[in-house]
Amino acid sequence: MSMTQPGVHSYAEIVSQPDTLVEAGRIFAAQIAGAEAIWRAGDYDELIVTGCGSTYYVSLATAATFQRLTGVAARADPASQIALMPEQTLRPSARPMLLAISRSGSTTETVAAIRKFRAHKQGAVIAITCDSASPLAREADLAFNIDAAQEISVAQTRTFSSMLLVAQALSAHLAGQPTAEALSALPENVRAVLSHVEPLAKQIGEDRTIERFFFLGLGSYYGIACEAMLKMKEMSLSYSEAYHTLEFRHGPMSMVHDRSLVVGLLSDETLEQEIAVLRDMHMRGARILAIAARPVDPAPAIGNIIQIDNSLPAWARLNAALPPLQLLAYYRAIANGQNPDMPENLTFVITLNEAMM
Repeated sequence: MSMTQPGVHSYAEIVSQPDTLVEAGRIFAAQIAGAEAIWRAGDYDELIVTGCGSTYYVSLATAATFQRLTGVAARADPASQIALMPEQTLRPSARPMLLAISRSGSTTETVAAIRKFRAHKQGAVIAITCDSASPLAREADLAFNIDAAQEISVAQTRTFSSMLLVAQALSAHLAGQPTAEALSALPENVRAVLSHVEPLAKQIGEDRTIERFFFLGLGSYYGIACEAMLKMKEMSLSYSEAYHTLEFRHGPMSMVHDRSLVVGLLSDETLEQEIAVLRDMHMRGARILAIAARPVDPAPAIGNIIQIDNSLPAWARLNAALPPLQLLAYYRAIANGQNPDMPENLTFVITLNEAMM
């Protein structure tokens, strides 16, 4: 693939994720003792997770995982809301810690959010970035800096998966769950997923008869559905939406027709209920793609099902579900004549006049 060919960097970054996940695991192992000490010392009763764009979707997935595993309240809010409307997030009676996530570590709203958090005399700040020299890395009490994941492309792929892995592993560790085995197994698992799903992702992505993309998920998978929606919009300029799975019946399914693809990210504990939604959409003419770890048996004759390794803990499976979604957006972009490396109207990092914050 020529280095001047549209999408060359996006493709390279997607398929290099097994290697960057190894590095993310190494950074996690080096820093987790310090992060745990900060969490235990603060006697915190809430985790607030924040970011912008893709990293807000990491935040959504992480808050859901953290609360489910630890039993401690967790919420995800966009950094701009914390910076501009802190009373919507910060409660005087709470003892929260802030987990701030930013690829560049320089996003104006995210840096402003941690400063507003500190101004309200809240708790410690832990950051996850891909730039150890960034303002966010410098100002946090502790930072997981995954510099090796940094990208040339504007749209996040391997940075998203690397930061997601650290955030999910942090949640599991603070819940007292072992992480080393999953961190060791995941990179090769993702390599196998990439190899297995690419032909299907290419086939679906290049199908120009599909005009609308809908991504559905519950719990932590809702954040992944949102990221899939964003990748499809950014890379290919295609119509795409994301919803909590059962919410899709409450109005949005009015948009479904035979030129729609509905992608279901299926959780183990709600598999039957979510499969029922996909069946409903199939009856309305939609094409279906399901991604599941728990075996779907008997497999419903509704479309394609991608099986991911159910030996991984649920928090690590999110990373295994990402490659087909990223490749789908990539191949759709190429089919649409777009350059996924440089999406329309976007820049690598959003920097604003700090006076506006």
